Amino acid sequence: MSIVCLELLTFGLGRLVSAAGLLDERLVLVTRDPSYYAYELDRLPPGALDVVEADTFDVDRVAEVMRAVPDLRGLVSSTDTWMLVGAELATRFRLPGLDPSVLRLTRDKPSVRNRLQEAGLSRGRALEGFLGAPDAAQLVLKEVGLPAVLKDTAGTGSQNVWLVRDEVELTTALDEASGRSLMGQLFAEPFFTGPVYSAETLTWDGHTRLLGVSSRLMSAEPYFREEITAFPVRFPSWRQEELERWIGRVLQTVGYTDRFSHTEFALTSDGPEVIEINPRIGGALVGEGMCTALGTNVYEAVLETALGRRPGLIDAELPGGPAVAFVLGYPAAPGILTGVAGLDRLPTLPGRPAWYPTKRMGTRIEHLDDSRGYAGIVYAEGETAELATHHAVAAANGVRVVTEAAPGAVRGAPEVSGA
Repeated sequence: MSIVCLELLTFGLGRLVSAAGLLDERLVLVTRDPSYYAYELDRLPPGALDVVEADTFDVDRVAEVMRAVPDLRGLVSSTDTWMLVGAELATRFRLPGLDPSVLRLTRDKPSVRNRLQEAGLSRGRALEGFLGAPDAAQLVLKEVGLPAVLKDTAGTGSQNVWLVRDEVELTTALDEASGRSLMGQLFAEPFFTGPVYSAETLTWDGHTRLLGVSSRLMSAEPYFREEITAFPVRFPSWRQEELERWIGRVLQTVGYTDRFSHTEFALTSDGPEVIEINPRIGGALVGEGMCTALGTNVYEAVLETALGRRPGLIDAELPGGPAVAFVLGYPAAPGILTGVAGLDRLPTLPGRPAWYPTKRMGTRIEHLDDSRGYAGIVYAEGETAELATHHAVAAANGVRVVTEAAPGAVRGAPEVSGA
């Protein structure tokens, strides 16, 4: 009995293999580049899963691979990039999965915003289709107002996002966007101010369980670079219950009936406002952190839902564990990744800190304003999310991501920065 994984998030493969063993299923990872998962593959015993290399953007080629898989029973597609490819394949092979129209909606950020506004779950509407219009700036000012956020309808990882607080920034953002290659098209929506969090949820048959909330500490304006995450944030019981009811209504409004979701929101002075709905488990080390902090392998539920089964996690009493936090490690300047200094100090620090690499040595790092720029993650634990954050930051302060100027750039001494 087999389950195909159409690519995966950077981390979580080891947990998936363990969960598959418990469910007596065989995992088949179909990927364009197995080296992307080298950190986890190197730590698994030989033969723990099957790895097939194929062009995962070629739906027909992946379908050929899937037809050769013995006793295929499920498909896991947990990335934004391959979400819709996975939906098409699940439909083609009649495998359990969400309605493809729901996945298309969640990937269409302006449609989500307007759907929530119509349901009374957002105070603002989105505007799209204005890029290139001679009166684009005036349209944004009239329909959305300032401050606003301009971003890609199908973007991910805080890429192609502009905060505009005045008309000068609006004009600059429109000029920059016109020269970018977008995954979708540009749209505008109000900028909701307040701390940013992510609701980590599991939904089955329309019922949503809030497993916990992750904090999301961002860079200073005007960028939206993700820097520090902790889980689970401890809210007063009334706030936690309020958030669980709210996120249940949000997911119900977009037709989300099953599986994990990772919904980013700003907690404004007037209540929570959705930033985006990701129809998957959280990326980076969110999934690993949930396993540790909840005291259970949440990836078992990933596979159960892929098989069309009610996941045990939806009802389970969770034993709990230490809270977790992690800091994304960025270099100070773009260039060729040549090393990471300070890792030898991690064993001497509290919180069991560890380094999780996300880029190979020799990789060229060009973008430092969004999550494309981090080279690895410093992870730590603590009795609470606050203490875990302190441990992670203390450990990250001694870690330096080292880059050298790329060929053709102005050369000098290697650039370094704290994580």
